[in-house]
Amino acid sequence: MKKIISFFIMFLLIISLLTSCWSSKELNEIAIVSAIGIDKTEDGYLVSVQIVNPGEIAGKTATGRTEVIRFMKTGDTLMDAMRRLSTDVPRRIYVAHLRNVVFGEELAKEGIGKVLDVLSRHHEMRSDFFLTVAKGSKASDILNVQTALEKSPATKLSNALETADKRWAPTKSVTVDELITSIVSKGKEPVLTGVHVYGNPESGSSFTNVQNVSPKTGLKIDTIGVFKNDKLIGWLNEEESKGFNYITDNVKSTAVTFPCEDGKITISTIRSKTKVKGKMENGNPKISIQVTTEGDVGEVACEFDLSKPEKIKQLNKKYQNWIKERIELAIKTVQEEYQSDIFGFGEVIHRADPKAWKRLQKNWDQEFAKLEVTVNVKAEIRRLGTITESFQKEIEEK
Repeated sequence: MKKIISFFIMFLLIISLLTSCWSSKELNEIAIVSAIGIDKTEDGYLVSVQIVNPGEIAGKTATGRTEVIRFMKTGDTLMDAMRRLSTDVPRRIYVAHLRNVVFGEELAKEGIGKVLDVLSRHHEMRSDFFLTVAKGSKASDILNVQTALEKSPATKLSNALETADKRWAPTKSVTVDELITSIVSKGKEPVLTGVHVYGNPESGSSFTNVQNVSPKTGLKIDTIGVFKNDKLIGWLNEEESKGFNYITDNVKSTAVTFPCEDGKITISTIRSKTKVKGKMENGNPKISIQVTTEGDVGEVACEFDLSKPEKIKQLNKKYQNWIKERIELAIKTVQEEYQSDIFGFGEVIHRADPKAWKRLQKNWDQEFAKLEVTVNVKAEIRRLGTITESFQKEIEEK
């Protein structure tokens, strides 16, 4: 009985230690970082941090101060620059609530491997923040822009990335773990979405920028950047980026627009599923892509009678061809211009035939550039809307 009581007392003591607040951090002692920008300098790095002003974010009454503050420092290494920030920031920098890391385009072209090593090593950083590239600019410029609707620019970027993924499909949200996995993989190369500043970044830092109905400066999620290992080597355009996402089964919803007799028709994709298979044939690797997608008629800006079955069949064909053309365009561009397997075809071949992959992986860039890819698309329009024939012609004839 005494042993049981002693054990019970020890158990309570251990529980009390585990539930103590030894690692707690008071809000008035820390500077919460929502976004980090990293640029390359001649001797090292320029680090920009976007720190939340908690009083403005949570306050119900506006005081005229900005919701976030940007601080910048240079250093020989990334951690050196981060530590030097303490000379400007009056509180301990806290990165556990980080939402975004933005790489300057120049740094991305030189290589982001060393930076990723630091980000993944930091014990306070979670792995669910998004990574992007400042397309055509510095990361410090991205973090210098006040944004409308969302009080925090970092929140705006994160939400815009997720919304664009779900509704438009020429972008891709990438976390640090996913990026590192793609870099070290021998059968798949990484991608990152670009972020573009429109307008003047300097004027965009002013609080008055977001007081306009149409802000003159802002942030825009752009298209997909192609990497080889840890280096940015080029950009896909919007159509190629959509093709990439169809191949990698990353299309949740998007809009497909193509011409008709005297106008255009838009189909809203409501679901899409892609299966990629690989095989070896006569010693050569081959890939087959099967896309199954469904859509609704969203807009008919021409004379097109949807009540006729032959017209529906014709529309399905146009819808199918549009998707197939974008997929083939993405494959052709990446094979001919970049020779970087961002689609993960190498991983598919590896799963299909590990023995053959052992021989192919040494020269996979060259094998990928001449890889035969077959694309099949099955597209079906599910709903036509509440009307079958547009009344635009009747308006014109009045």
